[in-house]
Amino acid sequence: MTNALYMDDSYLKTWNAKVVSVKDDKYIILDKTAFYPKGGGQPGDEGFINKDGTDFRVVYVGKFSGEISHEVDKSGLKEGDEVSCELDWERRYTYMRYHTASHLISNILYRRANAKITGNQIGMDKTRMDFSMIDYSPEKLRAYVDEANRIIDQDLPITIGYMSREGALQKPELARLAMGLPKDIKEFRIVRIGDIDEQIDGGTHISHLKEIGKIEVIKTVNKGKNNRRMYFILK
Repeated sequence: MTNALYMDDSYLKTWNAKVVSVKDDKYIILDKTAFYPKGGGQPGDEGFINKDGTDFRVVYVGKFSGEISHEVDKSGLKEGDEVSCELDWERRYTYMRYHTASHLISNILYRRANAKITGNQIGMDKTRMDFSMIDYSPEKLRAYVDEANRIIDQDLPITIGYMSREGALQKPELARLAMGLPKDIKEFRIVRIGDIDEQIDGGTHISHLKEIGKIEVIKTVNKGKNNRRMYFILK
């Protein structure tokens, strides 16, 4: 199974790897990768795999049957090739900022309104969050985002740890998604923001809150009973 380097170091931009397998001349599995596969509302990374001076552009990264697959734009890579890899860093870093901002907002929604996340989509220019919230108003939601911005000013650190399934089951607040804990995972990755928040998560994050900038709500939508939607940007 591919060693997912991004799990412990979201800032790794370049690394060397070995091609484990090639399917249909364009779907590449590496022995280790920092390319994040699409999942959890976060798009997959893009970038390049280089062999002997030839760049193969990575156009899509996904996870299939437990393996991280990299789709490249042309044929030429072979099993056993030694390669160097490079992320499209500006793209990845934008996603990291939005992802950590989403965690901070979900923390406040959970603490203030007992709301859980029912869907999200991280983008380059804005991010969408769907959540359950009984006592809803746009004004209340914007007040929660104002609170998030005040916490950003504290520049708390973001750290990564791991917890057994047994430990996670004793702390139900770790799972902020309405769907709950996945049933087939025995060890969970925990993302912590200072001492104010910890959540189960497999995505990439910044290391300090001030890297987010400022969160600005651009649109709120009441989608029916307990189902709300918010779009926000970072400035």
